[in-house]
Amino acid sequence: MTLLVVAVSARMLAELAVADGYRVTALDRFGDVDLRAVASGATAHSNDALVELAEGIDADAVVYGAGLENRPDLVSRLARGRELLGTPPELLPAVRDPRALGAAARAAGARAPETRSADEPPSDWRRGGWLRKPVRSGGGRGVRHWAGGRVRPTEILQRRVGGLSCSAVAIGDGRRAALLGLTEQLHRRPGFAWMGNVTPPRIPDAEVAELGGQLRAVCDEVTRRFGVRGAFGVDAVWDGRDAWVLEVNPRPPASLELFGPGCFEAHVRAARDFGLPSAGAPPASRCAKVKLVLFADRTVRAPDPGWWPAGLVRDIPRAGETIERGAPVCTLVSADADVSELFERGSRLLSTLYDAAFVGV
Repeated sequence: MTLLVVAVSARMLAELAVADGYRVTALDRFGDVDLRAVASGATAHSNDALVELAEGIDADAVVYGAGLENRPDLVSRLARGRELLGTPPELLPAVRDPRALGAAARAAGARAPETRSADEPPSDWRRGGWLRKPVRSGGGRGVRHWAGGRVRPTEILQRRVGGLSCSAVAIGDGRRAALLGLTEQLHRRPGFAWMGNVTPPRIPDAEVAELGGQLRAVCDEVTRRFGVRGAFGVDAVWDGRDAWVLEVNPRPPASLELFGPGCFEAHVRAARDFGLPSAGAPPASRCAKVKLVLFADRTVRAPDPGWWPAGLVRDIPRAGETIERGAPVCTLVSADADVSELFERGSRLLSTLYDAAFVGV
């Protein structure tokens, strides 16, 4: 099967697909060195432009990744003349609706934070505890504290829940789901923007078991209610007793590569209704422990690809590429380092990069 992968960043999906035996063409916004090592393709500056490129590519099937779950119109275009391996576009608006998701979470025995639209602000806003979030959210970008004032029509208000940010990674076949595992989400500070995952979450074993039970039920309910197909993620906050469900990413989540070989094949099989992974069958084990995205705190020009530490770095930028302040530099993936160790290695790597590369270009 020839496969087209389209995402904001396609490296992870392309690597997983090639490892499971697929021939891949990949379109994304970066065109990183390690992506091009496993897949041909092209880059473009926007999701609309990526889909325009896709229309000229011959492939048997297509998989979409992060950045497209909020654009069912683009997913529909990607699926023309190809088999779509993932949640169909007509089902995306419902599963991305925070109120519909809240109802699903409660039906599964979990909880969901109070959510309001821009035209129905809460009366208790002076006491704080509210967040403003883009309706088309993704990776925590654009999420801010709200303490009154105008809210854009493209935003919602959501009561903030304190606790551990976490996620479930699952495979769905449109009727039921298989839970692959749980992660703790890592965020940039200050703010709420995602920057990585660690598995398992750093909480007591008894809490991991309880969290897993609650999110397993949520994954089943989400799949049954919304028809999710293939790999997907459920984002939540764990308060020590209850899982508060925030969002579903109805496409392969960034944390998928932390789990064992066969993840991509499991995605394909479920999307084609060929079955879900069973206990003890691949993917059944963790293949990495921590995934951490490094972001530039100053504008820098990327060094030669051979400069980066082998075996640790993913999403390697092209030599001479200008990386703007605030943009992702690369990703660290480790099977043995804990979170603090990987943060320290990442900090040293960035410091060395700024000394070695052209800064302020």
